[in-house]
Amino acid sequence: MLKRIFSFSIALLLCSDLVAQTNPAITSWLQNTSIMGSHYVQGNSNPIADAVLANVQTVQYSNNWVYVSTHGIPAYITGPFLDGNPSLASDQNAIFKVSLNPTENTGSKTATTGGNIGLFINGVALFDYRDGVAWNPTTNALCGGPGNPPCPGGPGAAMDWNRDAIVAERAGFDCSKGHPAMGNYHHHQNPSAFKLDLNVISTICNLYDADGLYVIDSTQHSPLIGFAYDGFPIYGAYGYKNADGTGGIVRIKSSYKLRNIAVRTTSPAGATVTTGPVVSAQYPLGYFREDYEYIATSVATPDYLDEHNGRFCKTPEYPNGIYCYFATVDDKWNSAYPYVVGPTFYGVKNAVKVASITEPVTTYTPTSAGSVTSQTIDVAIFPNPANDLIAIQLNGLNTMNYEIVLMDLNGRIIQKTNIHQGSTIGYFDTKSIYAGVYLIKITDGINVTTKKAVISK
Repeated sequence: MLKRIFSFSIALLLCSDLVAQTNPAITSWLQNTSIMGSHYVQGNSNPIADAVLANVQTVQYSNNWVYVSTHGIPAYITGPFLDGNPSLASDQNAIFKVSLNPTENTGSKTATTGGNIGLFINGVALFDYRDGVAWNPTTNALCGGPGNPPCPGGPGAAMDWNRDAIVAERAGFDCSKGHPAMGNYHHHQNPSAFKLDLNVISTICNLYDADGLYVIDSTQHSPLIGFAYDGFPIYGAYGYKNADGTGGIVRIKSSYKLRNIAVRTTSPAGATVTTGPVVSAQYPLGYFREDYEYIATSVATPDYLDEHNGRFCKTPEYPNGIYCYFATVDDKWNSAYPYVVGPTFYGVKNAVKVASITEPVTTYTPTSAGSVTSQTIDVAIFPNPANDLIAIQLNGLNTMNYEIVLMDLNGRIIQKTNIHQGSTIGYFDTKSIYAGVYLIKITDGINVTTKKAVISK
């Protein structure tokens, strides 16, 4: 009997070990115990260091759940928020409990809500499209949110015209397309920096430069960047055209389109509703969530998503297939409604923020990707030739810590900098460096890539 119990215990341990090695919901988080966050304040383009650890600190798991401990602060610089938002990104000190076995909700689908609806792999919160502001037909004015009167029925009351945060709050997003709600820093949309879009629609990066969680690469399947509150994974903007992993890499598209309306008197389903503001320069199409309608696509267009902004498909992390959400963008890489998840969840929404872990768990310790195989570091140097500044941009998602060294052709070190996991860009100030040809060495401690850079004066 003792032998049988021992064998059963060993089998459970091996099974638990196998889960940790193969389940991306355990292995994909960016864990960090040394890098601190930083932020800008308006009027100062030098970042201020925070005494708060960035990214995720601990990942623990049971047979059914993964527990992610995080302060909710990214490794990339946050702020400033130029729309009068008084908050700074601040310590959330949270434990998130997310399902390891997500399932489809076969009943009535659960609507997304204001606040957290998912978690990016760096521990930063995902919000849905809304900002809590709506149109009050009684007063013919906006209601809810800072600076507006309360909406009839109070916070969360159903309204016919709900404002889209991505359009209305653009002036308050930082370079990484994020902002805080009472200190809770979050993204509503694709977490890649404004300056990296093909059509740059915000100039915030010009003075307060930062990066985002990943860099869009149209030639590669986008990385897994988070998990929704139903446990299903979230990917960046590009994936396999066909659900079976064939067809090449394409931009995965939202099936929501702007309606052809000049007045706001009907819902997307065609029902008569209370009148909203006339479509105008002040309230353009897309200013409200109800300006969009869902257009179901056919099997001939598998790269379009369903009404939840997802589809069942194969991915590099899930070769057998799983339901996936995508952070959708348009052909200029500007964020496209419903942005990540929504307006309803595909699966059973069961993730929660917990005060403590109340079941036996195993702590997951990641292994270094670089210790497994030697690989070329995918990096771009720009501008090249450079004058006052050289930027080093890692492509895709960065899961490592990199040291970047600027050297002359004799190997003499001129400057050093670092790019931390969850960030993608580093800089050298070259204003005081003589003109000439230099070398930039990028290493994660195992892999090394060297690039030439020209400084011209």
